[in-house]
Amino acid sequence: MKNITIAIDGPAGAGKSTIAKILSRSLGITYLDTGAMYRTVALKAIREGINTKDEARLEKLVSDIDIKIEYHGDEQHIFLDGEDVSDKIRTPEVSKGASDVSAVKAVRIRMVELQREIAAGQSVVMDGRDIGTYVLPNAQYKFFLNASLEERARRRYKEQLEKGIKDITLEDVKKDIEYRDKNDSSRDFAPLVKADDAIEINTTDMTIQQVVEKILSIIRS
Repeated sequence: MKNITIAIDGPAGAGKSTIAKILSRSLGITYLDTGAMYRTVALKAIREGINTKDEARLEKLVSDIDIKIEYHGDEQHIFLDGEDVSDKIRTPEVSKGASDVSAVKAVRIRMVELQREIAAGQSVVMDGRDIGTYVLPNAQYKFFLNASLEERARRRYKEQLEKGIKDITLEDVKKDIEYRDKNDSSRDFAPLVKADDAIEINTTDMTIQQVVEKILSIIRS
């Protein structure tokens, strides 16, 4: 297969990362979890006592931030200042912070630079909020995954419990997703929107395998 780029967008909990990982394995191409990059920025801000909405300080922070991505087998690991923070960026506090920092133009510009560097010259599947509209507007394949708020909250809550995060409730997760939906969709720069040429898939009543098979059938047709 010649080099291809696949953009998968959608709101939190729609299944983007899970689907993208399976697609990368099925097609033998690189997977890039862009959300992990914003989470890493948020983690650094939190550690340094910077408000995750403080645009001036965040602009300075990302000007010399050291973020690296490595692949151990087919698993993506993200490093902040030489430290593997792949697990540390998955807390509810960091999730909320990631939504905040991703609304800051300077942060998005810096992260997009890194994302485009990774995508250059190789096949890649990338998921996020603005991949098909801003990061990779010329991607050959664009998909927009969605699901009901209740289903997205249920999935994210189950995911947190499986990772050993017990001090949250389903209602906490639902409120966090509502916050992120509003933040992601209303930001001025590169908001969460469906690209005009993206294929929308409502995953509410679909299994993971059904979504994967649908996308693969489109790519291979």
